[in-house]
Amino acid sequence: MNIDVKAVHFALREGTREFLEKKISRIPNAENMIIDLLFTFTKEKDFKAECTVNFRWGLSIHVAEHDFELNPAIDKLIDKLEAKVVKEKEKVKDKH
Repeated sequence: MNIDVKAVHFALREGTREFLEKKISRIPNAENMIIDLLFTFTKEKDFKAECTVNFRWGLSIHVAEHDFELNPAIDKLIDKLEAKVVKEKEKVKDKH
């Protein structure tokens, strides 16, 4: 699984990168189903956290979240992402 992290208009601290990696690890079976996790964090008036997920079977999903602090934005983003991955996993299971 490839993880690409981009920060736009600011420098991403190492602590934030570690926080993100810890949160990614809680996504169930991510390494088996996901090819790419592409994160983009943008700072304007607030932080915008976005993620594009590319699954093995060709599906791509995009989730985004806004917050005034980066870590809560990451937290909300991973919660949404986890829900989408679990939902997609259930769809794939139902087809088999």
